[in-house]
Amino acid sequence: MAHLQALTMPNRNPLNRTLADGIRRMGFRKWYERELLSSHAHMALALLSAVALLASLEALGGGTPGEQFLDLAFIVVCGVITLWSLRRYIYLLMHAEEMANQANCPQCKAYGQLQLVEAQHRPQASWVPVCCKRCGFRWNLEEDSD
Repeated sequence: MAHLQALTMPNRNPLNRTLADGIRRMGFRKWYERELLSSHAHMALALLSAVALLASLEALGGGTPGEQFLDLAFIVVCGVITLWSLRRYIYLLMHAEEMANQANCPQCKAYGQLQLVEAQHRPQASWVPVCCKRCGFRWNLEEDSD
């Protein structure tokens, strides 16, 4: 099961803060904004590497065997970068949206006004305990494990 989970869920990028760390340091709304910006930067990388892939495919037709091998290497590298960045884009976008869907206070319906609750013992590692800044209601954001 852990092996399957390692294949399906990409590792966290050290430049992207975890949800708990992001809420603690900058607040939920700023964390959400940065997660979306990072996601869209990966989409731009996917687009650029796809263009480079097409250019490498076009160049493959002629040249010496050494040049053709180099073109083939560029095709493989650009393809790997395109697939990785597209996968990362989708993961970051879906993760941000999943957390945003849980950011409404169940009691007063305020959006994104969250404060991290420092708990000595978290019942599950995938839960982030938060409370509403407006009314003080406490609940857990359920985060998929990275």
